[in-house]
Amino acid sequence: MKAMILAAGFGTRLFPLTIDRTKPAIPFLGKPLVGYVAEYVAKYGFKDFIVNLHHQPDSVIEALGDGSDFGVHIDYTLEEPNILGTAGALDNARDLLCDSPFLIVNGKIISDIDIAAAVETHKSSGALATMVLKPNVKREKFTIVETDGGRVTRFGEMARPLTEEEIRDTEHEIVTPLMFTGIHILEPRVLDLIDRGVYSDIVPHVYRPALERGEKIAAHVAEGNWYELSTIPRYLDISLAMMNGDDVFKGANCEIASTASVRDSVMWDDVSVADDVILYRTIIADGVTIPAGEHFENAAIVRAEMVRNCEEIPEKALKGYIQGENYVVPLN
Repeated sequence: MKAMILAAGFGTRLFPLTIDRTKPAIPFLGKPLVGYVAEYVAKYGFKDFIVNLHHQPDSVIEALGDGSDFGVHIDYTLEEPNILGTAGALDNARDLLCDSPFLIVNGKIISDIDIAAAVETHKSSGALATMVLKPNVKREKFTIVETDGGRVTRFGEMARPLTEEEIRDTEHEIVTPLMFTGIHILEPRVLDLIDRGVYSDIVPHVYRPALERGEKIAAHVAEGNWYELSTIPRYLDISLAMMNGDDVFKGANCEIASTASVRDSVMWDDVSVADDVILYRTIIADGVTIPAGEHFENAAIVRAEMVRNCEEIPEKALKGYIQGENYVVPLN
């Protein structure tokens, strides 16, 4: 069974961390995020990988190479001139996927969900596809996936926090919604349901119409850890949660002055922090110098020249400002 990692996204909500790389290629605790995904999938015996590319494609190729560092072989598919979406990506790779069932994993997740168990569920289901789901205990803003008897029955609205009235209502059971993890196993005949050469996403353009036609999509509800790094605040929170109690993560060639105070922060490579600087809950990107006496809290900081040289700031990006030689994005 082949595995495909989706790695073509722009990462607009992670801007400016994604100015010079695509979202799955951003560093996460010293390793490209997509490298964690490759290691995770390879652990379950997958040897043949496909990785789709669009935005800053070289950043992913640099992170993964030919796959030999992970004990796998990687074929790359390039989406140009336009990105094709999560279903269009499969259409673009159909010649590599048409022979047997295949695994799809989103390239922006960190997880230890048991993929082998999900594959077994799919093999025994006879379904067009098997979606790996997880209880959305925190009721984060992910689409609700409704199920019955091991089958997906409907895609609902986005989950939302309970109101105080709903919490106080003891007459009705509070049901934890299920969410899609971005991990799924598909039969090759799903390719027949994807329009050729156009942008399309798997849930609205393939799975929803398939359910309406009576196709079976199996639901594998998994246990285990799962993190999705799609925004800068999530990136920081998840990084801090996985630092095993350490206060600061430092990449290569980082220097922190002895009089500086740095707490709950992530530094990429070649960062310099001068005297009397105070940093709390910050992400400091490659090559940034924090001048003496500066104080930043809840912020992501990149070199200002990178923002000056980019064509436009994405609409979904958090707003930032230039301060000296740095571009600062408040995370509040």
